[in-house]
Amino acid sequence: MVRLFLLAALAVAPISAQTTGSFVPSPGLDLAGNWGPLMHEDVPERGLGPPLVDYSGLPITEGARMWAEAWDAARLSVPEHECQVHVAPYIYRGPLNLRIWEEKDPQSQRVIAIKQYISTYEQNRTIWMDGRPHPPESAAHTWMGFSTGKWEGNILTVSTTHIKQGWIRRNGLPESDQATLIEHYIRHGDLMTHVSIVTDPVYLTEPLIKTQEFRQNVQAGQNWLYPCEPVVEIAGRPRGDVPNYLPGQNPFVHEFADLHKIPVGAALGGAETMYPEYQFKLKTMSTTAIPPDIAPPATATAQPTSSEIQILPVQGNVYVVTGAGGNITVQIGAMGVMVVDTGGTQTSERVIAAIRKLSDKPLQYIVNTSADADQTGGNVAIRKAGVTITGANVAGNLTDATVGAQILAHENVLNRMSAPTGVKAPTPFDAWPTETYVSGQKELFFNDEPIEIKFQPKAHTDGDSLVFFRHSDVISTGNIFVTTSYPVIDLERGGSVQGELDALNNILDLTIPRHDEEGGTYVIPGHGRICDEFDVLEYRDMVTIVRDRVQASIKKGMTLDQVKAAHLTKDYDARYAAKSGFGTADNFVESVYKSLKK
Repeated sequence: MVRLFLLAALAVAPISAQTTGSFVPSPGLDLAGNWGPLMHEDVPERGLGPPLVDYSGLPITEGARMWAEAWDAARLSVPEHECQVHVAPYIYRGPLNLRIWEEKDPQSQRVIAIKQYISTYEQNRTIWMDGRPHPPESAAHTWMGFSTGKWEGNILTVSTTHIKQGWIRRNGLPESDQATLIEHYIRHGDLMTHVSIVTDPVYLTEPLIKTQEFRQNVQAGQNWLYPCEPVVEIAGRPRGDVPNYLPGQNPFVHEFADLHKIPVGAALGGAETMYPEYQFKLKTMSTTAIPPDIAPPATATAQPTSSEIQILPVQGNVYVVTGAGGNITVQIGAMGVMVVDTGGTQTSERVIAAIRKLSDKPLQYIVNTSADADQTGGNVAIRKAGVTITGANVAGNLTDATVGAQILAHENVLNRMSAPTGVKAPTPFDAWPTETYVSGQKELFFNDEPIEIKFQPKAHTDGDSLVFFRHSDVISTGNIFVTTSYPVIDLERGGSVQGELDALNNILDLTIPRHDEEGGTYVIPGHGRICDEFDVLEYRDMVTIVRDRVQASIKKGMTLDQVKAAHLTKDYDARYAAKSGFGTADNFVESVYKSLKK
């Protein structure tokens, strides 16, 4: 029905406009004004909210269904989730006031952008009309994403990328942060049709098309503000607790289906349930049947692995250099340059050139967040490009005191990179940390900014550090947190799943969002895009839920092979599972299993 309405809207609206003469001539219509939704489409979903375990009419994957069946509404009582915002593809589906206006160049009066204010969650949205490109993959995501628009006759077409994770339907059905959105705004007098087309390679098997109708309001309306301040709703909740249902334990799976006397499989959705022909299949299905043809989990999405060196500003004095193997954090100022991690060996010269574009001041400090080759491979070359500023060598007999930058790391990083037991060292001497710390944190004051290097015991490895730039309000996490794969819990080098979760929760303790779980403290992962608290939160939730599932399996006496065969990460594989190497689903589950058994 949605698709039929869409075709009718696109076909009829321009014709109606031409016959009634109510439209403004090209290059487009004036959409400015205050708009309120007409709630005649999908009223149950858009008002009080959709019933639990009603996924009918949606082209979801099996992974999306598993994610939703694990979702417990109590998760929204976790303080970090309480101010979670509806993303751009979903926010127009509920009650709201929508104000639209144009931003014009004061000289030429050409439209630079079309602006929107959405009363739900106080969201400001910019649709750029000046031809600017979309940001690179490594840029931060937001609730409203990054949007560009163009007029196609009398239809405004908008393309949006860089959207945070959100809802397909707000009863637990997820939309991934890989989703993109195409919209069409069609005005006819005081009515406006909004068409949204969501493509999600993680949780949808085909584009999802929805329409919303708006009527222009002469008056501005009410409810323009939506202040949200997170509070502790449930006292005594364990640190890091993530409410979720274990596989097969959701008590609401049959509720909607039983109420409406339809097969459970129909309520569980899939592309087949979108089409009229499905009614014939319903007549032959048992009311308890779960059909085997629910769409399988999507194939893992390929995360960007470009070797092109890019520099992105993060916040304050801090930048990130991407394309060097692992992400490299760069802090600049009057005193010089500090880098966190150095990427791989092959990209060092290009990294140095990129840093010199940011600053010609001396490179004084390198911090290694772990001993990983993708974080320390450039140590030798980048250290030689720097200099240690010291006044303590009064006798002048320390000939290497000013040769190269200092390399700071936890003591265990030095132990991993050197040869403390007399065997041959796995890395060259010039790559080793020149200064270490053994517990707690090491503190620096550099470029007028306090910097905390915080030890994270038994996380990804036994030598991990977080680096917190307190004035810039940026955290560099190394490989404790990545957006491109499951976490690598290196058991042989002292890692553990509980240490990994402790470190992720420590990041959440440090981060403070600016407004409605967006912005504020920014987080630079070891690999992947710039993040904020909500991105880390979803990653922490994923690790916690998988930990809970594996723990329950161990209590049942299941072997490692049995746990792997149970596909306990099916709802996350399309987003995080690497095709090979440490970040595969099997390797992640194995490390969690062995860590818990120990």
